[in-house]
Amino acid sequence: MASEPTRIRVTGGGDYDVIIGGSLEGQLIAVLPSSAARVVIVHTESVAPIARQVVEVVAVAGKVPTVIEIPDGEAAKTVLVAAACWDKLGAAGFTRSDLVIGVGGGATTDLAGFVAATWLRGVALVQVPTTLLAMVDAAVGGKTGINIGAGKNLVGSFHSPVAVVIDPSVLATVPVVDHVTGLAEVVKAGLIRDPVICDLIEADPAAAVDPASELTVELITRSVRVKAEVVSDDFREAGGLGEAAGSVAAMGRSSVGREMLNYGHTLAHAIERAEGYRIRHGSAVSIGMVFAAELAGLTGHLGEAEVVRHRRLLTSLGLPVEYRQDRWPELLESMRLDKKTRAHTLRFVILDGIGRPVILTDPPAEILETAFRRLVLTTGA
Repeated sequence: MASEPTRIRVTGGGDYDVIIGGSLEGQLIAVLPSSAARVVIVHTESVAPIARQVVEVVAVAGKVPTVIEIPDGEAAKTVLVAAACWDKLGAAGFTRSDLVIGVGGGATTDLAGFVAATWLRGVALVQVPTTLLAMVDAAVGGKTGINIGAGKNLVGSFHSPVAVVIDPSVLATVPVVDHVTGLAEVVKAGLIRDPVICDLIEADPAAAVDPASELTVELITRSVRVKAEVVSDDFREAGGLGEAAGSVAAMGRSSVGREMLNYGHTLAHAIERAEGYRIRHGSAVSIGMVFAAELAGLTGHLGEAEVVRHRRLLTSLGLPVEYRQDRWPELLESMRLDKKTRAHTLRFVILDGIGRPVILTDPPAEILETAFRRLVLTTGA
């Protein structure tokens, strides 16, 4: 029998619940808007069995389902794929009162959200994430986007769903590597806001990598709470504006705002672009967090023990902490196009201690390169 679900409220950009647990069918049918006559289900081939469950729920609710299958991974997040979705919505007679459901991993929920945000200037959206990364990060918070040649997520919109329905049991159908790489976003939530997450993983890393464990459900719940709290305080990422170049600004959670969720992501997005998006997002974020920790150590914000803790925590989960050294000039140029960059000034989320994110603005070039060169190092237990 399905357990009673946990509901976490997200506010700030249109209030909605993230529902964790319970039966997928039961929770989904309860959140379908009564006004929606047509429902488009966007999914990848890899989650087709789950998408079929969603189609059945939609049909039982008396609504007309239309299925759009998109490519796996970042290949879905392009203008061409979005345009193909718009064409199908038009052919289906999709109106402003209808509904888009995204079923899949982070790339799918990003693309489905972008399509919903842009069709007729915005239609209702429900997210059904099927990977750990999508559950704890991509599907929650209302950020949508696609990639272009210049970089990742540079075209997008803020568009809150009407609900996010998370069924942790579907993680058993996901490849182990996807579950492990999704843990990078869980670790991030622990490092920026909820250190208990780090403690729980360190106490039992084997349970953390087991999608069927009770710990996995607790990690999902804690990570979603972190995302919900941050997003509710700063939906449109307005925090951290106006700091001076060469400074460390935003010395506290409220001032850093939503940007704290980008911990490790500045280098991560550059790595993803350099790798042609063939590297998993979580792997890139893991490397990016080690880079951010090294940067914090070099600028006097983290002690050596905390830098080492980053490496030890991530390697205990099987996540990468190193990267090839010949790409530095290319990565540096890509980072200058990062969404946090303002007036061509590089800005990084770093930590002034575990659970204390700050913004480092325009660090010296030699410190950046030194931090990157340390990504070839390894650490013991």
